[in-house]
Amino acid sequence: MATAMLGSGALLLATACGGGGDSADGGEINLVLDTFGTPGYNARIQAFEEEHPDVTIEERNVADVADYTPQLQQNLAAGSGAGDVVMVEEANVAQFYAQSDQFVDLNDHNGAELEDNFLPWKWDQGHNSDGALLGLGTDIGSMSMCYNMPLFEDAGLPTDPEELGESWETWDDFIASGEEFMDAETGASFVSTVQPYFRAVLAQKGGEPYQNRDGELIIEQQQSTRDAYDTVTEMADVGLSGSLQIWSEEWNAGIQNNAFATLPCPAWMLGTLEDTAGDEGTNQWNVASVPGEGGNWGGSFLSVPSQTENQDMAIELAKFLTSKEGQLSAWEEANLLPSNPEALKDPKVTEFTRGYFNDAPVGEIFSATALELEPIYFGPDTQAIDDGFRSAVESVEQGQASPEEGWEAALQEAERATGEG
Repeated sequence: MATAMLGSGALLLATACGGGGDSADGGEINLVLDTFGTPGYNARIQAFEEEHPDVTIEERNVADVADYTPQLQQNLAAGSGAGDVVMVEEANVAQFYAQSDQFVDLNDHNGAELEDNFLPWKWDQGHNSDGALLGLGTDIGSMSMCYNMPLFEDAGLPTDPEELGESWETWDDFIASGEEFMDAETGASFVSTVQPYFRAVLAQKGGEPYQNRDGELIIEQQQSTRDAYDTVTEMADVGLSGSLQIWSEEWNAGIQNNAFATLPCPAWMLGTLEDTAGDEGTNQWNVASVPGEGGNWGGSFLSVPSQTENQDMAIELAKFLTSKEGQLSAWEEANLLPSNPEALKDPKVTEFTRGYFNDAPVGEIFSATALELEPIYFGPDTQAIDDGFRSAVESVEQGQASPEEGWEAALQEAERATGEG
């Protein structure tokens, strides 16, 4: 399902000594680029290699960021094994960029000149608390809702995206649509698993869902976090979920076999859905507005670990991939919505329709609110807290715990992760 379908997190250790180095014959440079998901870099990698005939780039890709992140952390701690350029997910920037000695400060390499290339909040996220520029922004995660048109037709629900979006202005409306869908007994579930809906609703709430900027755990003081949890566990409670763990082989097969009808789709999810469904999924899916407010789910940064043996070329690659042209290329290849303000206004984005999704005007859908998106603040322990909530909501949808038991388990995991238990 990823750009280079290369397996699991163990892949990041495949090159035992870490990033690439100069080869013994001819001084050629081998760069390793570590990514997750579907970053849309194929064309730009080829272009970079054409501009630098002495450089070869190996992209090591892992589908799930939950597998990717601990492996990257291990490689950084070991002082070897990380790529020359590594992708860092927005939810983990506080965790990684607190380790400023592990990354090259791009301020020392004319990085400050790049500020206008990024939305202001995206630029700020690439810095740590000491002002070091440790990451260059890639995409942002403006949201939509993908839906399976044949399944909606079988259930007697609207299939026109505008009509559908108007029918579920709120998440309560969405759940009501789901109950109507399940009553139609199409043989499919309305949602694959409630976990991605938790992340989507949480993104819409904004603010500081888990930790404040001092790193203190504040979940119990954030009603919006509890509201997001209650929304998705209600989906499970009324029987909308197929309990297919996201990113699993069963989830992939569910996409291919039309086993569920909806999927929250930040811009980057479109590439994942298309790659997974393949040619047979053409025109099976369409794109409508997401219930509730818009929000930002996802987005990442490219960083250069200090351990690289090819610092100058690695920095050049990171700048190349995150330039306006690089971001437009990733948009055209995988619908990674740019964080570059000029790229967001480019007709290549705003007028883009995606044939695979019934010519959905995804450029218009995603760019409409992109310039007004506000980021969520994710603290240094976000990945571990997220994992706890993922386990909690999955235990609820599988009938192994009540919603209240799941909530308490998630809180306990958050306390353990932050040392506040």
